[in-house]
Amino acid sequence: MSPMPALVLDAGVKLQLLDDVYRGPIYLIGPEGTIVSEVRTRNFGKGHPFRLPLRSPGPYSRLMIDDATEVSRSILIVDDDIRIRNSLSGALSGDDVTVSAVSSAEEALRVLAESRVHIVLTDLKMPGMNGIDLLRVVRERHQDVDVIVMTAHEDLPTVAQATGAGAVDFLVKPLDLHQLRRLLTTTFADRDVRAQAPTPSGESGGEPVPELVGRHPTMVEIFKTVGRVAQTRTTVVIRGESGTGKELVARAIHAGSITAQEPFVAVNCTALPASLLESELFGHVRGAFTGASSDRRGRFATAGRGTIFLDEIGDTTPDFQAKLLRVLQEHEYFPLGSDRPIHTEARVLAATHRDLEARVADGRFREDLYYRLRVVEITVPPLRDRPEDIPLLAEHLIAKVSVALGKPPQVLSPEVMSVLAGHGWPGNVRELENCLTRAAVMASGDVIREEHVSFATPAVGDAPAGSFLQGDPSLESMERAHVARVLEQAGWHKRRAAKLLGISRPRLDRLIARYELEAPDA
Repeated sequence: MSPMPALVLDAGVKLQLLDDVYRGPIYLIGPEGTIVSEVRTRNFGKGHPFRLPLRSPGPYSRLMIDDATEVSRSILIVDDDIRIRNSLSGALSGDDVTVSAVSSAEEALRVLAESRVHIVLTDLKMPGMNGIDLLRVVRERHQDVDVIVMTAHEDLPTVAQATGAGAVDFLVKPLDLHQLRRLLTTTFADRDVRAQAPTPSGESGGEPVPELVGRHPTMVEIFKTVGRVAQTRTTVVIRGESGTGKELVARAIHAGSITAQEPFVAVNCTALPASLLESELFGHVRGAFTGASSDRRGRFATAGRGTIFLDEIGDTTPDFQAKLLRVLQEHEYFPLGSDRPIHTEARVLAATHRDLEARVADGRFREDLYYRLRVVEITVPPLRDRPEDIPLLAEHLIAKVSVALGKPPQVLSPEVMSVLAGHGWPGNVRELENCLTRAAVMASGDVIREEHVSFATPAVGDAPAGSFLQGDPSLESMERAHVARVLEQAGWHKRRAAKLLGISRPRLDRLIARYELEAPDA
């Protein structure tokens, strides 16, 4: 029998069969909607499977095609048990889903090389290459394919192994078809989110991503001020609540300066006792105090002609403030235990979340140092005052977090964006970054969904009914409320809820039974 002719497909218009033009995989659909044959030529062009309604059944050498619709969802089942392949193929096939099934991982790789597949649903234990090895190869060769692993035994080390290798999820046989369908729906929805996510522009080239992010008018003015003061050696005091990004502003000033290649040295003035802060900044000579067995250079010496950033300057002691004032006025300092001054060309940037004016008024901060530092002042607004910047910051931070965790670029779903925009962020940008880091760690795929997001500082009004905030202070009530809240957050996905709670799945089942918790649709 001669091979079927090739087709040329142009979605959206009436199509006509032309010999030797279209070279991608094609599915021919009979009058009842079933696949009656598959034409496979060279894997070229778009390479997507298409559903082709034919005018009439039967073999054709030349055909007229009335319409062509791309099959948007394609699933490949990999299992050595023919009963599972058949049952899953029948259960998952639908109007907008194409399901194919193979009996081995090796055969699956051949299909993936020739066909467009969106999700692989693979068994774990099979003759030859097993499911974990298949998963690793798929993640290496076909990064756009999502893999779900299934097995007959809930082996926790294997779960961790599969998740670490990049599996979207892990299902235990006998499979719950409702759970499987929900998971497939979520996975396809995640693919849609990824497809709609903006593609980073430009070449990465290893260049650092700018850290200052925002479009709020106040932030725009900060960017302008940073640009103006960067080219000078002016002292700058940066003010704002904890977590707003004061050090980032300081780093931006340094990066834009003519001494950007010199060191940027950051010192948290509250991290050291007052007795050690002077030695840390100015250094000491041998014998300056017990244990000083040799000379030690301080942070000012390390900074050279660069920048020294003094964070939380408002919490320093008056004695230290007097010595810092001399540095700003005379550009010299004395190492601890020495009577010989050392010249410094380091630029001083300072930051505080304190009300310096109030501290000057009550004598806790030197007035002369206040005016010496406050040549230029930059006030960074709290995140709650610039909510329109939250989506922009979230996209920037999740890209940064993905790199730090060694994960593929993570994408935030629209639902997550809504949740983030509705939070008060008392911890400001630092809290947002920590929140996204937790979410990226908990997400098994590369789309962050609502159940992955949790806040370290929940609002009192969000307390679940029956919690101690509602009037019942008992430990049992608090545990019930917490378990219920986590289950709701995880969408009643028990494996994920158990992971969030830090307990085993059987223990979670016992807690659900003990507290008579039920899913909303139960």
